[in-house]
Amino acid sequence: MNETIQDRASILQDGTLQDGTLQNETLHDETRTLMFSEAAESADAVARLLSANRDAFAALGERLRAAPPAVVVTCARGSSDHAATYGKYLIETLLGVPVASAAPSVSSVYAAPMAPGTALVIAVSQSGRSPDLLATVTAYQNAGAYVVAFVNDETSPLAEMADTLIALKAGPEKSVAATKSYICALAAFAGLTAAWSQNDALANAVDTLPDMLTLAFGADWSPIVDALANANNLFVIGRGYGYGIAQEAALKLKETCALHAEAFSAAEVRHGPMAIVNDGFPVIAFATSDTAGDGVREAAAEFRARGAVVCLADAKADADGTPVALTAHPAIEPILMIQSFYRMANALSLRRGLNPDAPLHLSKVTRTV
Repeated sequence: MNETIQDRASILQDGTLQDGTLQNETLHDETRTLMFSEAAESADAVARLLSANRDAFAALGERLRAAPPAVVVTCARGSSDHAATYGKYLIETLLGVPVASAAPSVSSVYAAPMAPGTALVIAVSQSGRSPDLLATVTAYQNAGAYVVAFVNDETSPLAEMADTLIALKAGPEKSVAATKSYICALAAFAGLTAAWSQNDALANAVDTLPDMLTLAFGADWSPIVDALANANNLFVIGRGYGYGIAQEAALKLKETCALHAEAFSAAEVRHGPMAIVNDGFPVIAFATSDTAGDGVREAAAEFRARGAVVCLADAKADADGTPVALTAHPAIEPILMIQSFYRMANALSLRRGLNPDAPLHLSKVTRTV
């Protein structure tokens, strides 16, 4: 851990870090879940991802600069699709290439042929085995697309059919709630975009991710546990790089905490959804330190004025806020926020008398057709 990051460890409120180790004698049940232990491995997993794929990122970046695709198509579902939303904002803001999300049923249900073209397809999956995802990738590949796979299972059909494999290197993930594999997918999008755009600031920020994730896991998000212990409904808002993280947080609250949570852009939430926000309505907001985060901060202030209970993770405050959020490159701040969120969601699930590792009616691998 470099000196700057080590110095920042002292400002985290829950789990003082000493030589990279969490020291907190108050932790009990939350540390015994798979969700906790797997989320805690995210820093090491991202370090493996970056080490294993450094050459692949560089080669892919060179290829894409030499023959830029007219469009990028992402193919994913669930948490992986939320990672793709994050990737969309990175690629569009730093490279100007439009990014669209594929509808898997077009191939798997309608068997519609794809028009020939030179799209870049980025398929994101933990298992790499869902039939509809494989059907979509096959259809695009047959139409001339170049396929990049971000996949954790390197023996999967998706890994085998990819033109370029970016192995997520998250390791085994047994909890139904994906954590470290999602964070690795985010890091893969950041690593690819940095190499493709040759953006040194982003590349340097990506290199700091393992150390920063360790700090983020020690951040104090317990006020959210208290605020949501008896909640039934809430909004999760973000914007820009933070929107895909808001989507993921809402999904995890549904999965692990039996909470009806809806994710919105800070711009969109001011339309119809704002009408149901009133006194006591809970809101989680993810605000990056850039101008997109300003929109989130403004929406959070408006919610508070209506009497809402707002939990604002504000990276601009650099650990002075509640809950704690760290200032970094705006593109990696959401990755740090979701790492802190995962630990909070695990604790909230237990507070609500649930098992975050085994949500009702869900399985680890969803084989949609």
